[in-house]
Amino acid sequence: MSKPTITVVIPLYNKEREIEGTIRSVLSQRRLPEEILVVDDGSTDRSAEIVRRIASPLVRLLPQPNAGVCAARNRGIAEARGEYIALLDADDEWEEGYLAEIESLIEAYPGCGLYCTGFSVVADDGLFPAPGLERRGVVDNFFRDSAHRYIAIPSASCIPRRVFQTVGMFPEGMKIAEDLYVWILITRRYAVCYSPERLVRYSRVASNRSASGYTPERTVHSFEELYDPAAPLEEREFIARAALGKALIQSVKGGTREARRAARFFRWTRTYRRTLRKVRVLNLLPVAWRGPLLDAYNALAWRIARKGL
Repeated sequence: MSKPTITVVIPLYNKEREIEGTIRSVLSQRRLPEEILVVDDGSTDRSAEIVRRIASPLVRLLPQPNAGVCAARNRGIAEARGEYIALLDADDEWEEGYLAEIESLIEAYPGCGLYCTGFSVVADDGLFPAPGLERRGVVDNFFRDSAHRYIAIPSASCIPRRVFQTVGMFPEGMKIAEDLYVWILITRRYAVCYSPERLVRYSRVASNRSASGYTPERTVHSFEELYDPAAPLEEREFIARAALGKALIQSVKGGTREARRAARFFRWTRTYRRTLRKVRVLNLLPVAWRGPLLDAYNALAWRIARKGL
């Protein structure tokens, strides 16, 4: 059987502090990809210049006017030559064995629609393991098993290109939780394969975090459109989780109407009642209070999670 060919797709927007380290982490892989496509989504800093300085025939810079992370990923996927698309955000990094493990998963469990590994979180106070699954192989039930653990994040996910041809591309115009939107489309039709090895470093401390720059979305896509009342409960709860998590960010940034709509639509949730209550409480407060209050709550939750409580 021939080896799978892998294209790495990196959407880039104003990450001059991080992008070189991100690309170097790919070039340091024991199993190199066939190509690295960096889609510069209208950066206004030195990001593109830094990419051009990296002397590797594997790296190709694709500039475009600013259109958002979904459009940037879709551009890279459309131009990819590889059979598999390994996603990587411009402020995250891979351990040197990441692509080798992805290739091993593909060879051991062919036909899946999503291949993922565990990851660690880079925080101001150190590197911490993110909670994931313990077993390597095909995930029993993605929606159920994702309830309180991480199975897939973009920088730790690889997707066969043919899957995008079946389920569609990233939802252009969506700025928050667009990855979860795609995971739902994929996992409704395909199995998910997972490795518990933590081979990705996800940054919480990078510059230009997407949530910090939130402006109202202009998109025809929504989690409401994905909701199917006849679907299994675990799938419906996963969609509620994605929508309400997004609503928290929208509320903090002043999107009260959008957050209220999500809270009303997904008010039936049982698994994510706490998130629903947070959205409702934030919506009652002045916008200026919402961010500091949620930041304080999240900081406390992060300290508790680190201690295993």
